[in-house]
Amino acid sequence: MWFRRDLRLSDHPALSEAASSADEVVPLFVVDPSLWRPAGAARRLYLLHSLAALDAGMGGALVRRSGNPAETLVTLAREVGASSVHISADYGPYGAVRDAAVERALAEIGVDLVRTGSPYAVAPGRVMKGDGTPYRVYTPFYRAWLSHGWRAPAAMPSAMRWATGLASDPEATGSQMGSTSSAPHLPPSGEAAALDRWHQFRGEALAHYADDRNRPDLDGSSRLSVHLKYGEIHPRTLLADLGDSPGHEVFRKEIAWREFYADVLHHAPATAREYLRPEFARMPYDSGPDADERLLAWQQGQTGYPIVDAGMRQLLHEGWMHNRVRMIVASFLVKDLHLEWQLGARWFMRHLVDGDIASNSHGWQWTAGCGTDASPYFRIFNPITQGLRFDPEGDYVRRYVTELGHVLGAAAHEPWNATDGYRTGYPERMVDHSTERGEALARYALIKGT
Repeated sequence: MWFRRDLRLSDHPALSEAASSADEVVPLFVVDPSLWRPAGAARRLYLLHSLAALDAGMGGALVRRSGNPAETLVTLAREVGASSVHISADYGPYGAVRDAAVERALAEIGVDLVRTGSPYAVAPGRVMKGDGTPYRVYTPFYRAWLSHGWRAPAAMPSAMRWATGLASDPEATGSQMGSTSSAPHLPPSGEAAALDRWHQFRGEALAHYADDRNRPDLDGSSRLSVHLKYGEIHPRTLLADLGDSPGHEVFRKEIAWREFYADVLHHAPATAREYLRPEFARMPYDSGPDADERLLAWQQGQTGYPIVDAGMRQLLHEGWMHNRVRMIVASFLVKDLHLEWQLGARWFMRHLVDGDIASNSHGWQWTAGCGTDASPYFRIFNPITQGLRFDPEGDYVRRYVTELGHVLGAAAHEPWNATDGYRTGYPERMVDHSTERGEALARYALIKGT
């Protein structure tokens, strides 16, 4: 059983299939350099903790190897005399190509690669329009996704016998996998932590989710994205517990957004890094030393706009950012600083512990106006009014922008109006939002209709 984005033992169809296929199962995780090298400290450290939790759940049987997955799988299959390798299907651009290469390599030695299940309630490609083409708009996708439905959570294998005595590579263990000393503060990891968080959220916040999910100053979001990213919990497990109340319905729609973006990327894998709407590649964007300085200020939370800076500092401190704030900072980068969305998407993927290529790339494209759905380019987030609306007392800003700790209430969103707003060294606004909004619309006019 080759674990990847499914680091759990329950509700695991591929694991159940492996258990039913043989008396003994070798649990394996491959540290793939192609994924490990570009990962930031948050993702590296979280993965190590999640693997430790998985290993503990199987009594220390997890085998960890490092290297090219095709070569590693062939070597281990020969070592143990395996007749099959079981996986959850991966629909991401890299994962699909990698798995095809592994399948070919295993076939040469007479070993089957068996795909069962996926990280999604409804696998990408299953929901299509009546004419056989994929959806590009969320709302009709959601209706079709609901109509398609999903299976109930898979039962735990009745009997599971792990193979033991197999060595792991020293370079695939935590102490040998490079420095994680700069990693931010991270949430608890592993399947038990994911289930605990789900039960806590369901019991305390889900009923108010429709109203509170956009408030970064409240604990109103589920914080389950990281657990879904690593497959410590399956979306079916969540969906099985949902009813029809407004909070439950909105949460179900958020799960569907994740599956929608995965479906879009499955059908258009190049859009992980390229424009879904190619005409936006022709829009003028800034570059050069001044643009680089602006990008750095945005990355470090030094733009002079409190809600933007709070979000960017939360990212560096926790490896996570509230979803509403993700949209605000993304809009600011593209439409106030006139930088391409890929620059922000790469920064997010490096630092977000829940970084998911489909949700990240297409979330950025949605905000930038060049992606799916009806989010026109001229929808430009005002960082001041967004802050006042969704952080009305300024609590979120003061939590991360300590220089504004002395500015009470909503005034924290407009320190330029406070007599002592800048006395602790908070930077002045690097751009004027009204001016840059006009500039963004002028640039859009150059490609409109093309």
